[in-house]
Parts: sequence; C-alpha cells; structure tokens
Amino acid sequence: MSQVIQKIFFFSIILLQLSVLTVSHAQFGTGTPAEISPLENGPPPIRDLSGVWTRLRPEGEFYSNSTWTPNPPEVTSWGQEKFSESRNSNAGGYSLSDTNDPVLTRCYPPGVPRVYFHPYPFEIVYTDRQMIILYEYDHTIRRVFTDGREHPEDPIPLWLGHSIGQWDNDTTFTITTVGIDERTWIDRSGYQHSDQLTVTEIFRRIDNMNLEVEIIMEDPIALSEPWVAETLYYRLAPAHWELSEISCSGDYLDFSQFENFLETDNQ
Repeated sequence: MSQVIQKIFFFSIILLQLSVLTVSHAQFGTGTPAEISPLENGPPPIRDLSGVWTRLRPEGEFYSNSTWTPNPPEVTSWGQEKFSESRNSNAGGYSLSDTNDPVLTRCYPPGVPRVYFHPYPFEIVYTDRQMIILYEYDHTIRRVFTDGREHPEDPIPLWLGHSIGQWDNDTTFTITTVGIDERTWIDRSGYQHSDQLTVTEIFRRIDNMNLEVEIIMEDPIALSEPWVAETLYYRLAPAHWELSEISCSGDYLDFSQFENFLETDNQ
C-alpha cells in the first residue's frame, strides 16, 4: 500500500511541475511585454487578421504613452462649444479630482475610436458571421458583423456602436461604425461627437507580423471636415501571448470622491 502512495505522490509532483512550466510560457499583455520571441516574418496571410496585436511606434518601438490624438480636428461651432466644456486630464490639463472625463470619473467605456488611443493590445478572432475584437483595456468586447448586413436606419446608441466590416482585398479590411453613444469622447483631449458620428477603420496587413490601422471620423454636427487620426502601427504577438485585465476601478479616483461626484451629478 505504501508503494502505491509513493507512486501517486511521485506522479503528482511531476504533474505539478508540468503545470508550472506550462503557465510560465504564457505572456500577458500590459502594453510593453517583458520578452517577445521573434516571429518569422513573411508575406501576409490571405484575409486573416487573427491574433493578438501590440501597439508600436512607427520606428518599431513599443508604444506606451499615446492616449489622445496628436492633431486636433477642424470642429464646428457646436463641436468647439462641447470641447470648451471638457476638462481633460492630459499633461498640463486638469487633475483627476477636477476632470470630467467620462472614462475616469464614471468608468464609461472609451467607445470608438478612443479605445485605440491607449497603449494596450487587442485580439481578433472570427466566427462564421462576425469578427470579434477583444480589447485589453476595460475588458471591452466588440462585434463586427461580416455577414453582409447593413447598418440599421435608426441604430440604438451603444458604447461601441453598430459595426459592419468587409474585405476590400486579400490584405485590407474596412469597418464602418455608427450609433456610438454620445457620452463618449473621441479622445482623451476632450473632443466630443454627436449621434451622427461615423467611424471608418481601415486595417492593412502589411506582412506576416505587421498591421497598420487608419481611422477616419465624420460628423456633420461636430466636425467641419473628416478627421483622419494618425496611422496606428501594431506587431503580431506570439501565439502564447494572452490579454491581461485592465479595468476601471478605484485606482483612478478615490472611491468616496467618485460616489460624491455621482450623487452631485444626479441631483
């Protein structure tokens, strides 16, 4: 009987060691990975954007500090009035206790396109009728319908809007989004939008490892002309890369201040 117990104990130790080795191979996304094994580059796969994508600078360094669009848009008088009401928390702006940024003060989802103006990675997976984008920031899950449907005539406002996408060619995928909730800001600088905002995202698979994303915003009420954000660059992470958890919590503001803000705002 003692030999049986010894064998069970021996195999338990082996299984435990194997499980530790398996976990140690997992990388978690936090904007800047500790180590990334180089991937073999080559031509882009045909009509495939799947995988985890990490933000890069144009020269190839990991991007870590972009939370707003660098080039301001041309806005209408309505857009300027809304912008003047914003108290952003960027460098030189308002403190966390004074800002009215809806992401920081109310834990609202960032919306589209602001979800891209953070350094955190995202993952793309497919089903038969839609493309799913999993953003590390705020555990955001987005559905992009690819089954040929059109946008609804009167879309229900959603944090990420109603998105449809299609392949323009074997390496270019375009998403259009409407019905984005007006409570979101376009970026952290505080530019706002109306319910007429349309966001177009153009994904270009440059090669096996690199992706660029161009974002175009059109809003006849808030913008006097289409606003083209800077081109965003991404690098494909290894297959063992896993998204981590980034969520709105008391880390942003003291929770008592947060509750007082909500009580005052609702009066």
